[in-house]
Amino acid sequence: MQSFTEENYLKIIYHLSQNNDEAVQTNAIAEKMQTKAASVTDMIKKLADKQLIDYKKYQGVKLTPTGKSAAINIVRKHRLWEVFLVEKLNFKWDEVHDIAEDLEHIQSIELIERLDEFLAFPKSDPHGDPIPDKNGQFDTIPFTKLNKLKPGEQGLIMGVSEHSSIFLKHLEKLGLTLGKKLKIEEITDFDGSVELILEEKKISVSREVAKHILIKL
Repeated sequence: MQSFTEENYLKIIYHLSQNNDEAVQTNAIAEKMQTKAASVTDMIKKLADKQLIDYKKYQGVKLTPTGKSAAINIVRKHRLWEVFLVEKLNFKWDEVHDIAEDLEHIQSIELIERLDEFLAFPKSDPHGDPIPDKNGQFDTIPFTKLNKLKPGEQGLIMGVSEHSSIFLKHLEKLGLTLGKKLKIEEITDFDGSVELILEEKKISVSREVAKHILIKL
């Protein structure tokens, strides 16, 4: 069993290592954890002693199979709790992250399995992120970033890659929520902003917003 802080480190290392197979640097971990590099080094040594990560000085860290399994389990719990909070307790999608950060540390395996069953085994959370099953397996959810689409292309909003409350509130104000159908009208050469039709309504979003919206064609 890991402490809350150890679990948070495992989850951060997991997220930082998702897009490549390279070792995660301590400075990147420190930035995400909003702490000093010296504190990160101390925790890394503890995790290495527990064989949850492989650590080589000046070369960064990688999760061991045991560490990766533990991290995925934390992610699973977090995303299941987000579904519960939105679907059953009527929280908005921009309100659930911090609450799920607390709930993800509950250790009861039986509770999580019953929660999964109660929610009818959801495949994704309220932000469109895939939920691993009890064996740690993810369903592949194909998507394209909105800013990569071309005029005339259309699809459904499947998720977002930015989870901050201010960003999610902005999307909700525009009506850009999960499951909505849209069609690209025009992409402005000057600033990359995207003109689109959202269920018969014409709106414009910046390139910065568009790059965080995930579309299923």
